[in-house]
Amino acid sequence: MTTLDLNSDVGESFGRWELGDDTAILQVVTSANIACGFHAGDARTLRRSCEHAAENAVAVGAQVSYRDLAGFGRRFIDMDPEELADDVLYQIGALDGLARASGTRVRYVKPHGALYNATVHHDAQARAVAEAVRAYDPGLPLLGLPGSRLLEWGARLGLRTVREAFADRAYTPEATLVSRSDRGAVLDDPDVVARRVVRMVLEGQVEAVDGTVVEINADSVCVHGDTPGTVALARRVREELESVGVTLDAFV
Repeated sequence: MTTLDLNSDVGESFGRWELGDDTAILQVVTSANIACGFHAGDARTLRRSCEHAAENAVAVGAQVSYRDLAGFGRRFIDMDPEELADDVLYQIGALDGLARASGTRVRYVKPHGALYNATVHHDAQARAVAEAVRAYDPGLPLLGLPGSRLLEWGARLGLRTVREAFADRAYTPEATLVSRSDRGAVLDDPDVVARRVVRMVLEGQVEAVDGTVVEINADSVCVHGDTPGTVALARRVREELESVGVTLDAFV
């Protein structure tokens, strides 16, 4: 019997601007990457996300980001590593406070958007994120792309590292994510995505954009909160996984 975590990004609305259906998606996934106010999410939105996660026994993760509300955290920022570490530390603490007031707590950390992509190869920023996690709580797992500098630094610093794959994103032949600026980077057909995830989990493989087969090993699979039809997509993925004997459970 295979056990897998299914995660999604939530808490990404801001004020009157709404993104995604957090209430519905939190009834499907097992872990929630909740924004921390730097790329999205105001305090009330984040607390509600934490409350809904607690109600559904969904593990709360701090989705840390560059300070980039206007760009939704999807623009690379060449930050000083010490400044970045402090920003990450600040975000974890802020979300953990809201989580604890909601009857839960931050259970893991995952970078968002451009910071996630940067820490695949950017050594200094990967180390800064890992050091911030260790400084806050060395017992917090770090969720990231297999083979990334982020997970390498996490392991070096004694953190538990958790490998992540993406249900709704296209892969390059190098097993990294295709840039969102490229056509076909986001996948939104529920049946296609569900079959793709089953192959990832059972065979450890995914087809890259050029048709080559890429080896991939994951402990958690992400369905993005802003992918079109994301709730139906996540439900279809969960149904397909359970139909082949995969148990869905949080990794923490």
